[in-house]
Amino acid sequence: MPRLVPLAGVVLLALTAAACGGATHKDDTFVDAGVTGLLDIELTECFTDPEYSDLAGEDVVRYVACPEGADNQSYLFVHAPDGPWDRDAVAELGWDECGKGFEQQWTSQDASGLDYYPILPTAETWADGDRAVMCAVYDPDGELADSVLPRADGVSQ
Repeated sequence: MPRLVPLAGVVLLALTAAACGGATHKDDTFVDAGVTGLLDIELTECFTDPEYSDLAGEDVVRYVACPEGADNQSYLFVHAPDGPWDRDAVAELGWDECGKGFEQQWTSQDASGLDYYPILPTAETWADGDRAVMCAVYDPDGELADSVLPRADGVSQ
């Protein structure tokens, strides 16, 4: 019985830490082109994380003006080559190209405090001709307060 008390304490501590939030990690499965609203997001625009909409009856992504605060901002689109749908190959292309674009814009995750992820087509959107991989930047510790894209003079917008 004495072993259960320390174990219960560890479980309680873990649940408390999870409830308090913490850094968020988004990957290539977080959201995809099949989520309503995502295909309306253009380069440099800010948008929400997917949320369930009672009206739509499904998860949706909404455009948000960057100064209003948002969860993500698009910073690059990569065009995947034509061919049969191969999710793994498209994901690899997305991570590679989005990573290069991220390093060009912000140098590193440590220096910027930001992170990135690719948003991939789905098999269905691919069949309809979608070859775009959107690269999105986000703050793992919370919301973006404004646009995080660096200006031409090297200062964030």
